[in-house]
Amino acid sequence: MSDQSETLYCANHPGVETGLRCNSCDKPICVQCAIKTPTGYRCPECVKGQQKKFETAEWRDYPPALITAFLLSLFGGWLVTFLSLLTPLFAGILVFLLTPTYGFVISELIRRLINRRRSNRLFKFTAFAIALGALPFLLITTGNMLLGSVGFGSLLRIAWQIIYGVTLTSTVYYRLKGLQI
Repeated sequence: MSDQSETLYCANHPGVETGLRCNSCDKPICVQCAIKTPTGYRCPECVKGQQKKFETAEWRDYPPALITAFLLSLFGGWLVTFLSLLTPLFAGILVFLLTPTYGFVISELIRRLINRRRSNRLFKFTAFAIALGALPFLLITTGNMLLGSVGFGSLLRIAWQIIYGVTLTSTVYYRLKGLQI
């Protein structure tokens, strides 16, 4: 009896010797193919198969999520514009304090609209719809500043719109992905 074990070669790279196996399907894999997971190393095929279980969104989830995201973001952009016309400094405080909360509310509403189904593509499209909804009032504010006089208040209004758009987009995206902010 020999104590030497059989030489294994990577299933994806037949010329590469390895001593590593996928902990799911037991297929030999090299370090280039191995993907570290919390439970050990897996081959790309097993990881891809696992990810498909988390992609549960259907085509009919896209319209309500995107329309809701766009309209609520548009409303928030209008509100920031309205408040910044009244008092630019107070609007900034509200943008910093309330935008993350507003993003949380939007993401939870969207999550309920799509029955808690998940899809990275849907989450990215939703973030894009949020950004698009924030854009019109940023453009209007910038256009008003360019047509009028450039002052500190005008620059603050533009800054609040940018901060609103970036904060809302990132909050909704990361909340939908399941990260706690």
